[in-house]
Amino acid sequence: MRSLTVDQIAGTVFAAFSLLVLWESRKIPFGFLAEPGPGAVPAILAFILLACSIAVVIGGRFGRRMAELQWTEWRHAVVILGVCAFMALALERLGYRLTIFVALLVLVSVLEKKGWIAGVVFAGCFSFGTYYLFNALLHVPLPLGPFGL
Repeated sequence: MRSLTVDQIAGTVFAAFSLLVLWESRKIPFGFLAEPGPGAVPAILAFILLACSIAVVIGGRFGRRMAELQWTEWRHAVVILGVCAFMALALERLGYRLTIFVALLVLVSVLEKKGWIAGVVFAGCFSFGTYYLFNALLHVPLPLGPFGL
């Protein structure tokens, strides 16, 4: 028996996740077509994800096999996972702008080695620009940090 491909494994994982979302969204009222409830969007998105996952599993027969993979980028994955954990823990404590700024600065300057100036400019423009977009223009409240940042 041949080993599974990367696409088949990824499709299977996403299919399992979509089934979990469908299972959990059954607790939320779905509503009707004319008046959808809060459970409609998660269920519809989970069905779309499930359909795409099945297509990936079926179409992924000819991709790279898991046994052929070399895990040369594992350090990048660990740093990205660490930055995601930092963002989850720091968002309420440091505020949106400072958390996003630090996370992007680490990703651009340290991980991608683009230089500190490029990292500061990109992180600053992105964090303050998206804060302005969501807070001022769209009126979506985002967490403020200890210094009003």
